[in-house]
Amino acid sequence: MSIATFGNIYSDELITATELNRQPGRVLDKALERPVTITRNDQSFALLRREEMTFLVKAATQSKAVFEALTVAFSLLLGKEIGFEHPYGWLSVFEKDDLQDFIKELSEAFRLIDSSPIAWEMIDALIHEWHESAIAIASPELADAFSAETDEVLLKSPPAQSGV
Repeated sequence: MSIATFGNIYSDELITATELNRQPGRVLDKALERPVTITRNDQSFALLRREEMTFLVKAATQSKAVFEALTVAFSLLLGKEIGFEHPYGWLSVFEKDDLQDFIKELSEAFRLIDSSPIAWEMIDALIHEWHESAIAIASPELADAFSAETDEVLLKSPPAQSGV
């Protein structure tokens, strides 16, 4: 299912509450094909399949997360200070080049939501991986480990064993 499927969600058939009461089977059959609007007095109700509603809620929730992450990344590129208390404050550990890469990757993944059934999972994974990288960058222990200079020790060949 894609967001484009819902482009005409309000160009559906209008059905009165009375008609719903009289012919519930026919109304439900129509709702299997496309969303239906049921009207009662000055109120309107949407009737659509549960899978479609689940998709719409997930799309709205995930779109908000993508928007927030991109807003923070762009704000950081513009020099704005974002605190670590912000849900995406962890982006502040990255350099400008990294932020541009994050914006590019997230934007490209978001463009796939209409063509790939796993696009939302890809977006979740991408944000998770960048978040994990930020934790690693911000960790003093890991920074020490990566910057520690160790002397390389050459391995010696094992002694030859006789009779093997």
